[in-house]
Amino acid sequence: MKPNQLKRARRETPGCEHVLHFNNAGSSLMPEVVLETMLDHLELEARIGGYEAAAREEERIERFYDVTARLLNCQREEIAFVENATRAWDMAFYSIPFQPGDRILTAQAEYASNYIAYLQVVRKTGARVEVIPNDEHGQICVAKLRQMLDQRVKLIAITHVPTNGGLVNPAAEIGAIAREAGVWYLLDACQSVGQMPIDVQRIGCDFLSATGRKYLRGPRGTGFLYVRREVCQQLEPPLLDLHAATWTTPEEYVIRPDARRFENWEMNYAGKLGLAVAIEYALSWQLEVISERVQQLAGMLREGLKQVAGATVLDLGVRRCGIVSFCLAGISASEVKRRLARQQINVSVSPREYTLLDMHSRQLEQVVRASVHYYNTEQEVDRFLQVLRAIAVEVEPS
Repeated sequence: MKPNQLKRARRETPGCEHVLHFNNAGSSLMPEVVLETMLDHLELEARIGGYEAAAREEERIERFYDVTARLLNCQREEIAFVENATRAWDMAFYSIPFQPGDRILTAQAEYASNYIAYLQVVRKTGARVEVIPNDEHGQICVAKLRQMLDQRVKLIAITHVPTNGGLVNPAAEIGAIAREAGVWYLLDACQSVGQMPIDVQRIGCDFLSATGRKYLRGPRGTGFLYVRREVCQQLEPPLLDLHAATWTTPEEYVIRPDARRFENWEMNYAGKLGLAVAIEYALSWQLEVISERVQQLAGMLREGLKQVAGATVLDLGVRRCGIVSFCLAGISASEVKRRLARQQINVSVSPREYTLLDMHSRQLEQVVRASVHYYNTEQEVDRFLQVLRAIAVEVEPS
């Protein structure tokens, strides 16, 4: 990224003046244009009414489907706006009609919300959840996945980028296997969308869930679901309302044909507009440029952490992204976060229960998660490492 581009990115991000923000995998700093879009719509609602504001802005609101389709390389009819990534994932997962003996294949580093849903469905239906082994790099072993396939496998469901580290699972290779076997494939892309190019045609997934608040730099309380057109017609969402379906006779209803069958009638229109603008903003920077910048900064941070006494970088995988996970000897991750916050430095903590299987296998209780974005600077990485070195010195035994 050129210096003038970086200056522009920071100028258009008001939060950069107040914090050193390495919590982009939690919730990124919004660009000013996203904030202004949302405030403008809220003010319009206050002036003329919520229904009336939505009607007046219908064309701009509808643009959400077009820009999200561009982001993922799909059709607008394959996109649903959902209030968050977990609910988007749930709407896809719980629409699948599992039967006794059906097998769900998932990852060792699967996110807690997803795994809890697997366990609930297992208890209710008699289906089974099985973990795909990792390879020597700590990512899903594609060869082992292929060996696990049989006629009972109903779904392959994985998290693209786990919550507790910089690992990027081989989503496209998994997609090729799923297509070949005729198995549904659900990809949780909550932490990958916005920090790298995502092409659902190349990946080959049937469903993809994502959030607005993370690397897309959109508002909280927004997300979306992609459902491949051919699959959409085969599934009935677990929840329906008068937006997702039409009541046609006293005893009958008809579900709408597109992915909006997974939406609710009531939604956050200011958030939807904000997310659309955030996606347009990301596309204007080009995802390839964003990805290169993010990986550059993350690589710099990982190398710098090697020089911090007591620091251990914990990221796995052949390919790594903008999330850098680490621990510091003699001090808990929560305390590291607290001490960094005193210096207006934002990070987050991933506890054991968020990725229970992975953390248990590596005997980890908590990890510090520092996640960079393209508007961060090399100087911020240097300052972060400087503060961390000071924290390490404070906890050294005398």
